[in-house]
Amino acid sequence: MAMNSSECAAVQSRTSTDGAVFAVLAALSVSHLLNDTMQSLLPALYPVLSDRYRLSFTQVGLITFVFQVTASLLQPVVGFVTDRRPRPYSLASGMVFTLLGLLLLSVADSFPKILLAAGLVGVGSSVFHPEASRVARLASGGRHGFAQSLFQVGGNAGSALGPLLAAFVVVPWGQGSIAWCSIAALIAMALLFAVGQWYGNHLSALRANPRPASHAHRVDVSPARVKISIGILLLLVFSKYFYMASLSSYYTFYLIHRFGVSIEWAQVYLFIFLGSVAAGTLAGGPVGDRIGFKAVIWTSILGVLPFTLVLPYANLFWTAVLTVPIGVVLASAFSAIIVYAQELLPSRVGTVAGLFFGFAFGMGGLGAAVLGGLADRTSIEFVYQVCSFLPLVGLLTGFLPNLEKRPAKRSRREGIKNR
Repeated sequence: MAMNSSECAAVQSRTSTDGAVFAVLAALSVSHLLNDTMQSLLPALYPVLSDRYRLSFTQVGLITFVFQVTASLLQPVVGFVTDRRPRPYSLASGMVFTLLGLLLLSVADSFPKILLAAGLVGVGSSVFHPEASRVARLASGGRHGFAQSLFQVGGNAGSALGPLLAAFVVVPWGQGSIAWCSIAALIAMALLFAVGQWYGNHLSALRANPRPASHAHRVDVSPARVKISIGILLLLVFSKYFYMASLSSYYTFYLIHRFGVSIEWAQVYLFIFLGSVAAGTLAGGPVGDRIGFKAVIWTSILGVLPFTLVLPYANLFWTAVLTVPIGVVLASAFSAIIVYAQELLPSRVGTVAGLFFGFAFGMGGLGAAVLGGLADRTSIEFVYQVCSFLPLVGLLTGFLPNLEKRPAKRSRREGIKNR
């Protein structure tokens, strides 16, 4: 089912004038929830694994590094390949790696086996994210920001559920109980198989009734400016995910070490933060559809700075309170960044999704490793003091071009006229 770049652009044009396929978007969002619930068990288990196997902060960081790097290195490759040769059932087949990773993690009795399990889960993510992001855009009906937010909020909700599963299932019942969570992988595989059927039928219909690529939306930005803009967006992703790594990987340790809370309550506080991340993700895309994605990027990256600067000096109550606006505001950025980048390169949707999801995973993994080493050499409190300045990178948003805003309703009316 090979498709050249003009055919891919025609796909984008055709789907931008059809109504959003909410059943597909909902299935992708639920699958993302299940996928990231399974993934988030890994960092949620860090206190348990650290205590059982006597792991240092550096070793904890290496677990995240292996998971994130495995995912980040393969995601751009998957996106590049599927831009040219779509594979509708790759979503379901990729989930097999996640299933194997969970089963291995449930029985792993050494640090190398834990690393291997993390790597397998990372491979599953490398297949899932770029291809699912592409299908979400195809099913968006022109509401690209809404579709990306709905898709991504499932993942953030799953990330929030992971700590609760760890606190109330894995911690009381032990490491072996992770195997029961593999049921989520089987459910996700069934949903993604159905999505693959829709995707395959959709591609077949487009090939039987092709449309010219001339209607695809193009931006009036020079190739050199596009490259610079992509570089800026990657730097913004770096700042976001380095900071997010400090919370997703080490927030429970921070709460335990500084305030003396129990492992179970630390997981609850982590759930509060990750729940706010889910809320921010859901808001970012639809707001970007209305006011423009550059405005959302401005607000989400730089706007979080006052809260991050105060966080390292707050007491337990205010620490929990501050993580809510940090999660909401910072999380709204990624949907906007993905859609903005896809508008810059509309014929390379999969490559863009793979590049940015992969880079985000890579920065999260690198951030976890670097910050873990820094915590070993200094203190976990010092890590949060350093990370509080990362949102200043958001000033680079001022160098991004202003892309023409095309509301979804107007795009659909134009598509009807062109029929």
